Amino acid sequence: MARKLEICDLADWRAGGERREHFVKQMGEALQDIGFFALTGHGIDVESIKESYSVAEKFFQLPQDEKSRYEQAELFRQRGYTPYGVEHAKDNPAPDLKEFWQTGRTIDDPNFHKNIWPEKPEDFENAIDGLYIAMESMSSELLSAASLYLNKPENWLPDMAMNGNTILRVIHYPALGKNSPEGAVRSAQHEDINLITLLVGATADGLQVMDHDGSWIEVEGNHDHIIVDSGDMLQNLTNGLFKSTTHRVINPPDATSDRYSMPMFVHPRNDVDLTPLAEFVELTGGEVLYDSINAGDYLHQRLVEIGLAS
Repeated sequence: MARKLEICDLADWRAGGERREHFVKQMGEALQDIGFFALTGHGIDVESIKESYSVAEKFFQLPQDEKSRYEQAELFRQRGYTPYGVEHAKDNPAPDLKEFWQTGRTIDDPNFHKNIWPEKPEDFENAIDGLYIAMESMSSELLSAASLYLNKPENWLPDMAMNGNTILRVIHYPALGKNSPEGAVRSAQHEDINLITLLVGATADGLQVMDHDGSWIEVEGNHDHIIVDSGDMLQNLTNGLFKSTTHRVINPPDATSDRYSMPMFVHPRNDVDLTPLAEFVELTGGEVLYDSINAGDYLHQRLVEIGLAS
């Protein structure tokens, strides 16, 4: 029988006491084992998720020249629109078969990227920004739980993400058609770079997570679950105690179906030091396995590797 992701109930965390302790242990063990779990009890209304997907579909159906008005290559496309075929996975030159929109936190800081919003559809900003706010608040709870599992103060990881580069990416995987580039897939196998990722249940299946033996775990598209995984930065900081696991989005069996998904990539501030801490080095065999680097340099390095920055 194929393995399934662990399902953790955020209501346990919010209940406190023994239920909170159970959540911390269950979530931490999942991140230590495979780096992924499914989150239920998150409290985000399914109708608001459906509305976000509805406005996303309306935007991506606009003419290409209209969408391209919102591309900001000078910002490495960290806000606004990124066209189809621009991004590729690290070490894979074939372009991913997707286009996407990125938005982040609104901060009154001249050094911080400003959000932009399309004129159409009119309710795009309200729906997408509302989802961002709800998911970012939830991400702080998950980072608190991860901190406690690591025997750190509850605010240890949330403080790193305070005023960080967290972004919500609204992705459209168009129907494949007959002229897709050879060797290209919707999202080639890769690992996320950030601390943790929260993925709102996609509109279709296709996400697969690599198990320890190299086989693939199928993840269903399900609005009731938010899929959570730990990224390279958290793996670096914990010297591999928490895993950053390879995953991909495979092509559908037909050439006519679209797919939409909305991952939130939770990032620390640029100045956060990701050097593996001594206690985690000891827990993982005594050898330092990852580089000393700050989050800003790590992020820029990856943006270059995936084709979004020069």
